[in-house]
Amino acid sequence: MSEANTYEPSEHPVGEIVDRLDELAGASSVSLADVIDAFGSRSFLPVMMVPALLVVSPLSGIPFFSSACGLTIAFIAAQMVISRDQLWLPDFLTKRQVEGARARQAVAKLRSVAGWLDKHAKNRIGPFVTAPARKWVQIMCMLCGAAMPFLEIVPFSSSILGAAVLFLSTALLARDGLFVIFGLATLSTAIIVPLIVFDVI
Repeated sequence: MSEANTYEPSEHPVGEIVDRLDELAGASSVSLADVIDAFGSRSFLPVMMVPALLVVSPLSGIPFFSSACGLTIAFIAAQMVISRDQLWLPDFLTKRQVEGARARQAVAKLRSVAGWLDKHAKNRIGPFVTAPARKWVQIMCMLCGAAMPFLEIVPFSSSILGAAVLFLSTALLARDGLFVIFGLATLSTAIIVPLIVFDVI
C-alpha cells in the first residue's frame, strides 16, 4: 500500500473520488489495493467513501459484493475511531477484484450522485461534525458497514446502508452537520426495510 500518495479534497471532493475511480476502471480489473494506492494509505475518509459509492451502484447485485464493501467500511471506520495513523486492511479485502468494464459502468451511474452531494454539501451545523460528535459519526459508519453482510439477502438494504455511509462521510468531508441528519434518516430507513421484508415473509 502506497504512502506517497495523499488525498487533498477539492471544491468537488465526491466528484474527484469518482474521477479517480474512473481512471482506475481503465484497467482490466480494479482491486481495493489499487484504490488505496490511488488515494494514499492515510486517506481514510475518501477510501471509505469508495465502497459506499460502489454499494449504491449496480455492482451491489454481484453476490457477496455488498458484504465485502460493508466489511471494508467497518474496518476503515473502526480505524478512524481509534485514530490510527495509517490504513490497514486484510488481504482478503484488498485482493478482491472487479472487472474494469463493470467498474466503468458503475462509475458512470455514480456521477449524478457525486454531483448532487458536491452541490448541496457545505460548512454548517459544526457541532455535529466536530469532537466529540465526529467520533459518533465514525461509529455509525462502522455499524452500517458491519451490518451489510448480515443483510445481504434483504433487497436494497445494503444500498440504503451505503447511502447512509455516503451522507455521513460527506458530512465529515465537507463539515456539513445537515448531512449527518440525512445519514441518520437514511439509516432509519435501512432499519425499517428488513423488518418489513421479514414480516412479509
